[in-house]
Amino acid sequence: MTSNLCVIIPAYNASKTIKSVVKGALKYVDRVLVADDGSADDTAIAASLAGADVIKIDRNRGKGNALKILFKKAEEYGYKSVISLDADGQHDPDDIPFFLNDHNMYPEDIIVGTRMHEKERIPRARYNSMHIARFYISLAANQFVEDTQCGFRLYPLSLIKKICLTTEKYVTETEILMKAGDMGGTIRFVKVKTIYGDNGSHFRPIMDIVAITAYVISYLHIKWLKEGLVSNKPFTYSKNNIHDLIRKPKIIDRIFQVITVFSALPASVLFLIEYTVLHGVINNYPAIRKLNCGFFKITIASLMLPILLIVTILEKILNQFKLEINMVDGFMEKFYPHIWRV
Repeated sequence: MTSNLCVIIPAYNASKTIKSVVKGALKYVDRVLVADDGSADDTAIAASLAGADVIKIDRNRGKGNALKILFKKAEEYGYKSVISLDADGQHDPDDIPFFLNDHNMYPEDIIVGTRMHEKERIPRARYNSMHIARFYISLAANQFVEDTQCGFRLYPLSLIKKICLTTEKYVTETEILMKAGDMGGTIRFVKVKTIYGDNGSHFRPIMDIVAITAYVISYLHIKWLKEGLVSNKPFTYSKNNIHDLIRKPKIIDRIFQVITVFSALPASVLFLIEYTVLHGVINNYPAIRKLNCGFFKITIASLMLPILLIVTILEKILNQFKLEINMVDGFMEKFYPHIWRV
């Protein structure tokens, strides 16, 4: 039982599962904090009866807001690190010792649960979106990020305090990985069980993926603009720099994201030219070069995204006519390879 670390659980309408998750976590830590995110059921009561400290949020504001509240509360209690679990039973608390073992060796690093070793247990469409996400998020985080979407994580609070969190809902977990890596932090991984139960996830496959994608693209535009014009600067994030300042006014943030999304394809070509021409003058884009990934690969991958969308739609149409044709997997392996296993 560790005393400088607690478990945090954002919960929304999870009365059926929260009790077992809390009790499972309490086998390994002395305190579990649950943020009841405006649930319409008995989530708060069930969590409290299971032994958790419950924080009530007046209305549903999303996972990102709940995480921020839980980080703050854990710090107030004097904890140095937290382990986050989902409330829907898709994370097995008995995997917590894997995080604790790595945390003892690497106390300053973020540790993320990875499910990518069990590809066959992940719904195919979900796996494909995870595969694409880690390609680009790894570029922003300056390191290979094996599973970018798993919410089973260990966060050192000293590192979280160095990050200004400006996003909401499911985007916040992506924001943490990108900013932590882009300021020099290390992200490690432990294998966890892949569980997809019948309780349902609150992740919205279209809206949340669109929000994450828009954020990643807008972040990379700023990073690559900065990294391309200076020499030997792989880490472009520090608290309250341009990454944060441009996003604090919500209206400016939304306009900026729309502009960067619609300009993503021509911008990737511009960055490729900058990458190629200026490298002879300054050692620009050191993070990409360290990752053994030339900008030509990135540009081709970005240009292929609209085609990938068309291929995905075409495959779904053919499947509706009982033509089981798999075109997407090969397309992704070709243009979005595992290029950071170096």
